[in-house]
Amino acid sequence: VQLQASGGGLVQAGGSLRLSCAASGSILSIDDMDWYRQVPGEQRELVAVITNGGSTNYVDSVKGRFTISRDSAKNTVYLQMNSLKPEDTAVYYCKMGVIQMRPIRRNDYWGQGTQVTVSS
Repeated sequence: VQLQASGGGLVQAGGSLRLSCAASGSILSIDDMDWYRQVPGEQRELVAVITNGGSTNYVDSVKGRFTISRDSAKNTVYLQMNSLKPEDTAVYYCKMGVIQMRPIRRNDYWGQGTQVTVSS
């Protein structure tokens, strides 16, 4: 299973970006899809979660500005980021809980990370 993240870039404060992360490989289904972010020298931070049923949760610092969504048919998760702030600058990583068959098993997989830089 491979996760390919895209959509990062450089944007001015107040701007928007949309991140995407698509999973490919031997996949039966995917339960939680998550976005994390990490600043050099700091721990990776959970930003947003979306369950298989569509329930969402966000870290307080992004509530009202970021929206996580998923297209389960495409094994893809999105993160719409609006009203970006310089403190949102980080490498953003996607993570998915993937269910596979033969034998049935569940593993977490990570994307490679995409840089988001917000200038003031």
